[in-house]
Parts: sequence; structure tokens; C-alpha cells
Amino acid sequence: MRPTPSTAAASVSSPSLASAAPSASRWLPPFVLLAVLWGASFLFMRLGASQFGAVPTAGLRVILAALFLLPLMLMRGEWPALKKHWKPVLFSGIINSAIPFSLFAFAVVHMPTGMASVLNACAPLFGALVAWLWLGDRITGLRITGLLIGFTGVALLALHDKPASVGATGWSAYIAIAACLCASLSYGVAASFAKRYLVGVPPLATATGSMIGASLCLLIPTIALWPSQMPSWGSWLAVAALALLCTSVAYILYFQIIQTAGPSRAIAVTFLAPVFALVYGNWFLAEPITAWMLGCGAIIIGGTMLSTGLIGRKRA
Repeated sequence: MRPTPSTAAASVSSPSLASAAPSASRWLPPFVLLAVLWGASFLFMRLGASQFGAVPTAGLRVILAALFLLPLMLMRGEWPALKKHWKPVLFSGIINSAIPFSLFAFAVVHMPTGMASVLNACAPLFGALVAWLWLGDRITGLRITGLLIGFTGVALLALHDKPASVGATGWSAYIAIAACLCASLSYGVAASFAKRYLVGVPPLATATGSMIGASLCLLIPTIALWPSQMPSWGSWLAVAALALLCTSVAYILYFQIIQTAGPSRAIAVTFLAPVFALVYGNWFLAEPITAWMLGCGAIIIGGTMLSTGLIGRKRA
């Protein structure tokens, strides 16, 4: 539900910022706040999509986020950069926002939000796999082992038993799992796309332009699929929080962490956010937290950390 690590890393123009040893007091507060916000995005998606529907929820999310980010980008003077790279930036919004946001908004209606957040944590798995297949990134035996471990965790989570959720009947829960995995794959493709085509584009220009691209992609489907009954104020507030807090503010925090602590620390937010999502789902939606779910989540996260080189990497 966010810029992928490679997307952010591709946009950072000063490597020294990422390589410096930062003080934890600088990056830890925004790190935790970002995990809180991204974890809450699954709850807000459920509250919004249950009345708006998946596509209108995603559409409103990116439209409101674009309206929030555009003035900030203009004040930062990054419009020329967006104008120069508008084609790849707008396209990145389709694969990094429009598609995954719609898929996750559909999924959380048919499965527990906590489980969706755990499956979202495997997005770096797909990122490593796509980078290997598309960009020819070097992949070691340890990273291959991480991929196998991570996807084994996904299979165990999906096949153990049908996820219990309001409205999940028959195969709908498994379709929801497939939607989560397709969304994560879309994030992985977006990461490699950014690494190839968006290197050097300022982060705020990338974030704003991608939201504009996603808005253009989802505008007509949002209008066509708009609910016949006006959603409640609670659903409107949930979508507003999803757009402004979990997307716009989260983008700003994420790039701040990239600049102060580096991409490897920033990617770790992906592993902390499910903790908050599980808690929110349990507190506000009475979703169960099972030992099997936690165990599979640990397997997925462990495999992801291996496949992305966050653990097991030789240090100079």
C-alpha cells in the first residue's frame, strides 16, 4: 500500500544520505508512525470498500492523495522534473497504485484484514524475483532459499484452511488471497520498472505523478461503479483517512526514512505494519489472530528478509 523500496531507492539522488550511520532518534519515530499508518490502511480499506466498493475506494484514495500532494510538489519546485518524466511516472502509478490498491480493497472485504497485511509483506519477494528475471539482478543461493521459504509460507497460509471473514463464502476467500498476491506482484513489477526508468526523478515528483496517473486510470471506473446508495459518513471518513494519512503522509514519511536511514531500514516497515494491522483487525473488527497465521507470517517475513538481503548479507 505504498511506494516500493526500489521505487524509493531509485528516486534518492544522494547515496551518501543512505550510507551514513543515522541516529535512531531521527528515523525511529517516523518509522514507527509509518508502520502505524500502513497497518491502519487495511482497516480503512475494509470500512470504505464495504460501502463504496473496491474500485471507487481505490479511486477516491488516489484522487484525494493527488490533490494533497500536488501543491506540496509545486511548492518544492519539482514540476519540471515531473513534466520531463511524465510518461514513466504516470505509468508507474498504474502498476504501483491503481492496480494493487483496487485488488487489496477487494480482498479485505472477503478475508481478514490482518491476513491481507501479512500477504502484503511478501511484496519484496516478488520484487526480488522480478528484478532477477527482468533486470538480471544477481541472485545468490541464499536469496533463492529465501524466495522458496517465503512462498512456502504463503502456500501454508492459504491452504491450511479457508480464511474466515464476513462475506467470505465458497471460493471468494481464495480469490481474495489471489488478489493479494497479484497486488504484491504488481508492486514487484513496479519496483523494477522504477529502477529502470525513474532513477534520479525527485521522490515527491514520483509520488505525486504516480497518484495522478492512478487517478486518471481509475476515474472512469470509479464513476461507473459508484454505489447507488450514498455511503455513510463513517465510510467517507475512512476513505479520507486512507488517502490523506495512509497514502499522502505515509509517502512523505517513507521518503524521509529513505533519506535519513537508507532503503534497507525503510523496507523493514513492511514487516512491522502487519503487527499493527493484526491488532486493529482484532480490536475493531473482532478478527481472530491464530497461531497458524502468526507462524506463517514469520515464515513469509523471514523468507522475504533473506531474499532481499536484509539478513545473511556480508558486511564490509
